[in-house]
Amino acid sequence: MSLFIGIDSGTQSVKAVVLDLDTRKVVAEARAPHQLIDGLPVGHMEQHPQEWVAALDSVILEVAGKIDRARVRGIGVSGQQHGFVPLDAAGEVIRPAKLWCDTSTTAECALITKKLGGPKSAIRQTGNLILPGFTAPKILWLKRHEPANYKRLRHVLLPHDYLNFHLTGNYFMESGDASGTALMDVRRRVWSGPAMAAIDRNLSEWLPPLSESSEAAGTLRPELAAKYGLSTDVVVSAGGGDNMMGAIGTGNVSPGVISASFGTSGTIYAYANKPVVDPQGEIAAFCSSTGGWLPLLCTMNVTTVTEQVRALFGYDHAALEAAVAGTAAGAGGLVLLPYFAGERTPNVPDGSGVMLGLNNQTFHRGPLARAAMEGVTMGMNYGLRRLAELGVKAREIRLTGGGAKSAVWRQIMADIFGVPVVGMVEDEGAALGGALQAAWCVARRDGKRQAKISDFTNGVVALNEATRCVPNKANVARYRERQALQDDLSVSLRAVFARHRALVNAGSRAKSALTTG
Repeated sequence: MSLFIGIDSGTQSVKAVVLDLDTRKVVAEARAPHQLIDGLPVGHMEQHPQEWVAALDSVILEVAGKIDRARVRGIGVSGQQHGFVPLDAAGEVIRPAKLWCDTSTTAECALITKKLGGPKSAIRQTGNLILPGFTAPKILWLKRHEPANYKRLRHVLLPHDYLNFHLTGNYFMESGDASGTALMDVRRRVWSGPAMAAIDRNLSEWLPPLSESSEAAGTLRPELAAKYGLSTDVVVSAGGGDNMMGAIGTGNVSPGVISASFGTSGTIYAYANKPVVDPQGEIAAFCSSTGGWLPLLCTMNVTTVTEQVRALFGYDHAALEAAVAGTAAGAGGLVLLPYFAGERTPNVPDGSGVMLGLNNQTFHRGPLARAAMEGVTMGMNYGLRRLAELGVKAREIRLTGGGAKSAVWRQIMADIFGVPVVGMVEDEGAALGGALQAAWCVARRDGKRQAKISDFTNGVVALNEATRCVPNKANVARYRERQALQDDLSVSLRAVFARHRALVNAGSRAKSALTTG
């Protein structure tokens, strides 16, 4: 007779699902939007954490109104990874959170990497390169650029940790999401002394101690329990990053399963029983939020690209699908390098979007729309091939996220990846993962210490066989050639991107000087 609420706080919205553990079905859902802060310089991406809280309260109240509130036993929160939420001694937010897609910290990455002894030494000490998307350089950015705000810093939390703090009043962090800070030794699942010291010798005091992912962050604060109409005994589980919780929600909790999320960003990941560290640093050596590891590739540009193309042409989603389906594979030779927000895999933070092959035949809606879908998918395939080189090879890929809802896009995925792809019955994988982790946590608190996360994913997580797509051999060969072209284009333009970013920044400074002069 137990219900569990799963939350997924992403870049664009907060989603909630309610899992009935008796029927193994999702029985209620809700969504509330929030916004990025407009008008920031190129490379800066920020949000107000208070907007996440307002959206969280909204979706919990909505789903609570659709169920028997007395049956709710637990809440599990998934959140966008890597964001830096700076709090003062009283737990108040000091400034807006810098997000996973913020690429303004390249200088700070270089400084931390130098203090760690170079890229190879950074990988040796933490398991990962120091990349702009990660949390560590954002902390140093605050220290260097906003010293008054930095002086107030006393607590460092990630987005999902901040929502757990709102729900419970506790400062808590688990290894899965924490492994995306670049402040952990992921092999040993402990904070890295050298990485913290490269930023501030006090940083170890401002980070919560690392806890196991099976533990609880706490129980609902009494005032919130009253507001939601829930019991004060409702447990808030450890939660995790959206990729870690998406792994749970797609049943990716044992070796042999590969999941891909086609959302604002794109991720592909697989569970491992031991650390998978990429000596080149292109694949993130993350921990899972179930006690294992989660080697992961991340691209920063997926539905952000396709949605901008859709908006440009005034299409609804059906019209976008029709335009793509009406254009042959390969988009007539049009290739998009989709670095609209820079890129993380490969590491090209100064990158921007580039179209190759524009001519009288391709400068039309259909080829442009198809090139967008193909371009972001080949961007993800770059990392998938690197995963294979590290021994994590795909036989089938489970899909989640908004892009997975498109039939034509699923076929493009199968053709570019070269393996079958299949969607999930419950598409909100990260939110479902939150509910499943909460059920696991409550079971262990109730004395079932040997309970495994698979005890809960089995029978709940299900493939939607109607969405399965198998590769078209002719298209696989065609995309293999275009993949090589996109890869070459990316490499050849790296120096040009850096020069272009310098020009853009110089122009922004000049405009600012004119405005304030």
